[in-house]
Amino acid sequence: MKDVPEKSLSDKEQEVMNALKKVIDPELGIDLVNLGLIYGVSIDEQKNCEITMTLTTMGCPISDVLYSMIKKAVLSVPEVEACKINLVWEPAWSPQKMSRFARIALGIRV
Repeated sequence: MKDVPEKSLSDKEQEVMNALKKVIDPELGIDLVNLGLIYGVSIDEQKNCEITMTLTTMGCPISDVLYSMIKKAVLSVPEVEACKINLVWEPAWSPQKMSRFARIALGIRV
């Protein structure tokens, strides 16, 4: 999670990040946070949460499944009313964005 926030996360945003650690990529078997796919979490005063994220590849065949899982996890956090996913391609994802845990689990040396 070292690369995720450019700013410090609030307690509620950290709760969302913890919920996202339970969202497991069905193809890789690792959570989205440790994969380095979550670039940011923000919650506004109206309790709307915006997730800034990327995917490992454009045209990811399971993107709809991941979006559904993300929204379910985010909305499980008390006081979060809505979830918007902001998909970005910059900065591009690479294995270097993965946590040490994820790299070890997948047998990747970076």
